[in-house]
Amino acid sequence: MRLLVTGGAGYVGSVVAAQLIEAGHEVTVLDDLSTGHEDAVPEGARFVRADITEAGQALDGVEAVLHFAAKSLVGESVQQPGLYWANNLGGTLGLLDAMRDHGVGRIVFSSTAATYGEPERSPIEEGDPTRPTNPYGASKLAVDTALSAYARQRGLGAVSLRYFNVAGAYGRFRERHAVETHLIPNVLKVATGERESVSVFGTDYPTADGTCVRDYIHVCDLAKAHLLALDAVTPGEHRVYNLGSGAGFSVQEVISVCREVTGHEIPAVVGDRRPGDPAVLVASSARIQRELGWKPERAALRDIVSDAWGALSGK
Repeated sequence: MRLLVTGGAGYVGSVVAAQLIEAGHEVTVLDDLSTGHEDAVPEGARFVRADITEAGQALDGVEAVLHFAAKSLVGESVQQPGLYWANNLGGTLGLLDAMRDHGVGRIVFSSTAATYGEPERSPIEEGDPTRPTNPYGASKLAVDTALSAYARQRGLGAVSLRYFNVAGAYGRFRERHAVETHLIPNVLKVATGERESVSVFGTDYPTADGTCVRDYIHVCDLAKAHLLALDAVTPGEHRVYNLGSGAGFSVQEVISVCREVTGHEIPAVVGDRRPGDPAVLVASSARIQRELGWKPERAALRDIVSDAWGALSGK
């Protein structure tokens, strides 16, 4: 298939683009490089440097879109909500109109489990209430809502994938965020000497070791889910799937495994809880496993950390 990957110079988008090429697809990557890296565009992909609002120039002959282009920092979204609504929702609406104009009727959307906000239960299922607590999650939920409407009214075929924390690496493709907010890369930066210590916010949560439990998914497993979703897109339908481990790992578990993998002490500084941090955030992937046959192959925390460390350290 001839495919457009928006945001394909970013972390997840580049891995998906690489796997699409390996699967024999013809891939065009569209990215404005505001957070992505041109050298992350995989070999064999055509690259168009442009904003999501200019996606029309890359849609000729395209059969489907995989959409990763988005602003994704929760803190920034609180400080600059307009930026997130304009880019994440406004940019996607422009993309959908451009797709209509070019006769492209299939899209896989990289959504987020942040659409659920602070859940009433765990693991989170797709039918649970969506109550995002920040503009980032709210803008992604608005896109999901738009996709449902476009599916009903225009016959668009869409799949949204909701997940929490992505980690690991795929060959040379790894996390390279200018502002890093994810736990695993920040812990590993202590091992490389880029940080002096890692912060632990609260050790008195109602979990096994007192630290927060979060869901982690290997970027390769996430990419595999996108390829399966692409095959499952059906005209006139918008499907939503959660991706997750079903169990999750605590902050202390992550730090301990990072110490084992890197061989470094990795000092941890314990602080107070952060307001609004739930004890457990874990997504259920039962639906996508049942309907699409997706199953994580590198779900072990040690595998995730080892791949991330190997890409970061060159080992």
